[in-house]
Amino acid sequence: MSAFVSQASTERKYERRPARRTRYRKPVGRLLLHLVIIAGAVIMIYPLLWMISASFKPQDLIFSNASLLSSQWTTDNYVSGWNAQDLPFGVFFLNSLIVCLGAVLGNIISCSMAAYAFARLRFKYKTLWFILMQASILLPIHVLIVPQYIIFKDLGWINTFLPMIVPKFLATDAFFIFLMIQFVRGIPRELDDAAKIDGSSLFGFYWRILLPLSLPALVTTAIFTFIWTWSDFFVQLIFLNDEALYTVPVALRSFIDSAGNSAYGQLFAMSVLSLLPILGFFMIFQRLLLEGASTTGLKG
Repeated sequence: MSAFVSQASTERKYERRPARRTRYRKPVGRLLLHLVIIAGAVIMIYPLLWMISASFKPQDLIFSNASLLSSQWTTDNYVSGWNAQDLPFGVFFLNSLIVCLGAVLGNIISCSMAAYAFARLRFKYKTLWFILMQASILLPIHVLIVPQYIIFKDLGWINTFLPMIVPKFLATDAFFIFLMIQFVRGIPRELDDAAKIDGSSLFGFYWRILLPLSLPALVTTAIFTFIWTWSDFFVQLIFLNDEALYTVPVALRSFIDSAGNSAYGQLFAMSVLSLLPILGFFMIFQRLLLEGASTTGLKG
């Protein structure tokens, strides 16, 4: 009997060991995972931190080392950079804000209407037009910029904000159309029938029901449109020639001198300021952006 009890206790002893090992392995695995994530985050954010640090360094100490620390600190780069051009840098911020708000408004209106048509209405060659719309995503801007420039030149729109704003009201961003289509498909079709019974028109359903329910997708479109337009350099450089119309990305280029007399301290200082509107816009609508990202793509 005692031998049997001893054997049973030994078996229970060996049975507990794997559970104990598993219990210790989980915290260690989580710790390693968090360390890897933190290391990756530091690597990704280090260039941004270095730029912020360099904006407070004197010109001769910016490239002396790659450290975030410095023996001297100064705020002169912000003061001199703000007034380095013929116009205060605030003018360029205002120009970028005008272009971005126009692009945001255009994409919200036109892309939501196009998405409503593709997701709810029936019309001839609907599948063909949808395929062509999606295929336009594959076209790079470098292929389209030459014919666009010729058209806008004939219209007299060169050196104005119109080439960056007007196309947004024509649903030219197929990515946002597709994003909204996926969201609209998740809205119950019973609402369409209820709206028809109440005597609502197609536009009435779009304006009173679809747009309010599509708020997360609209906010997602607005945020990405604002970020992409604010940081767009190529298109704005092509169409804007007058310094009074320069946007922030084009104005930042003015600090780079091909002769080697570049004002990097002022460039980094104004670059830091140029990130603030994007960060603020994202922080204000962060909750709706996450809600739109989690719900877009669901089908009813």
